[in-house]
Amino acid sequence: MRQGYAAVLCVVAVLGLEAAAPGECELTRLLQDKLQYEMRLQYMKHYFPIDYTVQVQYEEVLRPSNITRLRNGTVSEVALRYLWFHISSQAVLRIREVLPEKHPSWRYTQELAWLFDALGEEYSQYRQTDVEEVVADVVKLVHSAGAESRRKPVRPKALLDNCLKVMRMLYGAPCEW
Repeated sequence: MRQGYAAVLCVVAVLGLEAAAPGECELTRLLQDKLQYEMRLQYMKHYFPIDYTVQVQYEEVLRPSNITRLRNGTVSEVALRYLWFHISSQAVLRIREVLPEKHPSWRYTQELAWLFDALGEEYSQYRQTDVEEVVADVVKLVHSAGAESRRKPVRPKALLDNCLKVMRMLYGAPCEW
């Protein structure tokens, strides 16, 4: 069975298509279920004060237009998924930083963090040196502590909206959603 799976991956790699691993597809499908509009609206908008924002680095806002620009710059799909994972998991952590444990959204964000941790297991094989330089540089900026001055206010729901939109762009076709 494993040999057949490896052969399919080799054929896909030769054709230039970069398929997502079965584990990635299952985890992103679970994330998609958790990021339903009603849940994002309830937990990230209704349970927060009006116009509440979270301070994030400029690089921590990943929009579909960013992905399109990087695709046109010939960044691989694997590198784009790696970038999405790091930025989205960091966004969930930023939201969790501002929540007290008794907040109604605490459990929801904890479940999202668990899913991202599980997805991190899938990406643990990748190193920043394995992806394009532009992606590695953004990942370094997202995880660097020295970028505190480059912050902007963003609504928590907007962070998760972007997370879902980009996830659908990157995983919709490979995972056959």
